[in-house]
Formats: sequence, structure tokens, C-alpha cells
Amino acid sequence: MTQANFMLFLKKFMNNPKQVGSISPSSRFLARKMVQSVPWHQVRNVAELGSGTGAITSWISSYVYPETNVFLFEKEGQMRSQLQRKYAGFACHSDACQLTTTISRYAIDQLDCIISGLPFFNFERNLRETLMKQIKQALKPDGHFVAFQYSLQMKTHFMKYFDIEKISFVPFNVPPAFVYVCRKRAKDGEL
Repeated sequence: MTQANFMLFLKKFMNNPKQVGSISPSSRFLARKMVQSVPWHQVRNVAELGSGTGAITSWISSYVYPETNVFLFEKEGQMRSQLQRKYAGFACHSDACQLTTTISRYAIDQLDCIISGLPFFNFERNLRETLMKQIKQALKPDGHFVAFQYSLQMKTHFMKYFDIEKISFVPFNVPPAFVYVCRKRAKDGEL
């Protein structure tokens, strides 16, 4: 993590803590745990929600195949511009609430994997529900949803939409985090 990324993240957190969710970008320990939970040999279409300054994105870029479609979603404009410059081969967008509409513009029906750094617990209920429904709809059956959170408060909520395969604790992050590795049920009614 560069000093510039840390300062940008801290500044954005101070301006809007509910949206940014943390005082610093994800640590390399958290980013590695997130991407190591994904079966990359099966992934041809992936989205990262809440890409921030690219702490996890840089790990994703080292795991994906050249033909893999990668979609980055970051609401904060300065961070999104930085991502667009650094990851020019990835599609950068601002609104994860438009996930299904966005991928359909690229003629993609569903994603193999969705990785999220969004602070779901900080969001108002309607926004949280919209995001979860978009994620579920955009993810293929048996697709992976990997998310980190700073508590276990979202566990029951995630279970409503997905099967949780495991939860790992990552102490070497500020703050320490939990990584949820979830899978969309192969046959599942819509919520």
C-alpha cells in the first residue's frame, strides 16, 4: 500500500465513513485471503464491488486469465479514475446497484464470481437489499460470492441469499476482518 493510497482512503473515509467503511485500504493479507478463495480456473466473468484504491484489484489482476472479463465498481469518483488509469483493460463503473444492467451491455448474462469490499452493514436497509438482489441475480448458479466485513453481523443476511461455505478471520488488517466465502445455490427461488 502506498502512502498516497492510504491518504486518499483516509480522506474519503473522513468525508463519508458509511460509504468508504474503513480508514485504510485492505491489507495484502486480506486481499490475498479474498482472491485465494476463488477457483480462478473456472472464472471467465468476475466483478469486484467497492474496488477502492485497488488493493484487491491488484491481486485479481495477477490471477485472471487474459480473456477474463473483469468489472470494477467504485462509487467514489477520484478512486474510480485512478482504477481506470491503472487497470485500463478492466471495465470500471460507478454503481453496483446497476450490476445486472451493466454486465448485460457487454452481452454477459451472469458472472462466475463476485468479490466485494462493500461495507454492507453501514448501508441503509433498502440499499443493502438492492445490492444483495443484484448480486444474486448477476451470479450464475454455483457461482462464488466472496465478501469481507468487519464483523459477523451480516452472516444471517448473507445466509438468506447464499450458502456460506466458510468464514475466515484476518487479524492483519485495519480493522481486522472476516472473509465470507459463499456460493449461490444451484436451484434457488428468487427473493
